[in-house]
Amino acid sequence: MGEGIGSLLPFVLMFVVVYFFMIAPQMKRAKKEKKFAAELKRGDKVITKSGLHGKIAELNDKDNSCVIETLAGKLKFERSAISMEMSAKLNEPAK
Repeated sequence: MGEGIGSLLPFVLMFVVVYFFMIAPQMKRAKKEKKFAAELKRGDKVITKSGLHGKIAELNDKDNSCVIETLAGKLKFERSAISMEMSAKLNEPAK
């Protein structure tokens, strides 16, 4: 019986390491991105993950989308297409 537990120990330790270094941070990041998308409001300056700059003109909670106003006109995007990191850098005060 002791040999069975001893041979499982490396696998258990490997799972614990993978969880704390890969899975947990990814879940934390997904939670932050979901909160960011939920807190968007009209007039916020944003950058999409594809690099499009604009300002939020409309928010639609029904299909989780938003209309972004750019120099070229208005475009409809999913809220998940907005980059949390780049938008935060855009909105932080100048030093």
